This record gives sequence, C-alpha cells and structure tokens, in this order.
Amino acid sequence: MSAKRRIGPATGARGNRPGRERGSATAELVLVTPLLILFVLFIVGLGRLAHARATVNDAAAQAARAATLAYLNPAQAATAAQQTAAAALASAGLACASQSTSVDTGSDRPGGTITVTVTCQVDLASVTAAGFPGTETLRAVFTSPIDTYVPAPLGFAATEAPWAGKQRTWSCRSWHAASLRSRAAARAERRASAAR
Repeated sequence: MSAKRRIGPATGARGNRPGRERGSATAELVLVTPLLILFVLFIVGLGRLAHARATVNDAAAQAARAATLAYLNPAQAATAAQQTAAAALASAGLACASQSTSVDTGSDRPGGTITVTVTCQVDLASVTAAGFPGTETLRAVFTSPIDTYVPAPLGFAATEAPWAGKQRTWSCRSWHAASLRSRAAARAERRASAAR
C-alpha cells in the first residue's frame, strides 16, 4: 500500500503563507515607523518646553534675590531684577520674542518681601526643536524675603565710618554684631561720664 502525500494549503506551492506574511510585516513597519518618530519628537518637545518653564522660574528667583539686595531704592531694585532676569534667560539659551519683568516692592523693609514676575513669550518651533507651531507665554512669579538684619544707611560719609580704611566685607550678622558692640560702648561711655 502506498502512502499518498497530501498537499495542503500550508505546504503547497500556491499556499506558501510565510512569504506573504514577510511582505506584510515590511509594509506595517514602513507605516508605523513615521508614527513612532513623531511620537518621540513630541515627547522630546514636551521635555524641552518643561525645561524652558524651569528656566523662567529660575530667572524669576534670581531676579527676586537681586531686587532684595537693592531694596532701599525701589528703582534700583526694579533695574537689578530686570537685568538679572535678562542675563539668566540669555545664559540659559532661552530666546524670548518678548520678555518683561515686573517688581512689586510693596513691603520693601527688613523682614518684608519683594515679588518678581517674569514673562517670556517663546516660539515653540525653536524651543521644542520638534517644529511645534505657534507661541507660548511662559510666566513665573517668585517672592523673596528681605534679610532681617540688612544694614540701613548710617548718615555719615564712608570715610567717617568705623570700618573706614579696613578692607572688610560686612555680612548682615557681622554688621548687626558690630552695631550692638558700638551701642554697648556708647552706653558705657555715657555711664562713665555721668559718674564723673
């Protein structure tokens, strides 16, 4: 008895499916690859936009700190904040189409606060590097406290100051300690003169 070989759909010459499936896999890869590239570019663009937002937040923080150091003169505080914000954005490589910095010096006294708002309008195509259309306005608000022991003007010329001629940088604490020592010395001198 001779066994007859069956030619089925999987093994026949016309029913060779693996060859057809190889061609469809290539077609699917060609269709899916551009979508994957677009998805990766979208994720990269969102990451770069988040970095730009963080850069604007950092510029606002730096500007607020610069304004607190010049709090005695509100015009100088505003100028220091604007210059610091512009320099921070430029050093981070963020190009703003329009940039503004507003300073609120309403409570500019030792122990008070200064609030700085930095607004930067950016072109999304340049920021994201993924060709997003349009513009985005990035805005950051930062409030910085003014040091409690900030020296106030003493009312005498720099050459008459107790530290004149001494090349010394005065921190807030050393300034406060020096003023306490000078007050104590003045009280002791008054007591000694009253006792005579």
